[in-house]
Amino acid sequence: MKETVLVFNLTDKVKKLKLEQTLFPYHVRLKKVLLPDYNKTLKTILGLSDAPDCESESYEGGELDSSMLIFAGIPDNKLNLMLQSLRKANVNIPHKAILTPTNIDWTPLECFEELNREHEALHPDKV
Repeated sequence: MKETVLVFNLTDKVKKLKLEQTLFPYHVRLKKVLLPDYNKTLKTILGLSDAPDCESESYEGGELDSSMLIFAGIPDNKLNLMLQSLRKANVNIPHKAILTPTNIDWTPLECFEELNREHEALHPDKV
């Protein structure tokens, strides 16, 4: 799998440009995921599955509450450097995940919901 960062709901043009500039030296593919693809699994979005998803129709619901990044196929040491560079460049996107065997079959909406649950569990005072 090509090292990829899936990008969801990043509408702020300045933040998008900072993200692109910050990650450019790492030679990773940035893939913007469009709203109609939100019912597909992450595996399908990344092109890792030949079989179509059960939900073959376009997603017609609302957008995520905030931006989200999913890092796929990136070695740990490189990922740590990328995250450090994003912090240093002040690219604040709180919803971030790494593609895992557990979440590869999730949709972006399921992943976003899980990130929200984890954040609430870790920071109950901010709910």
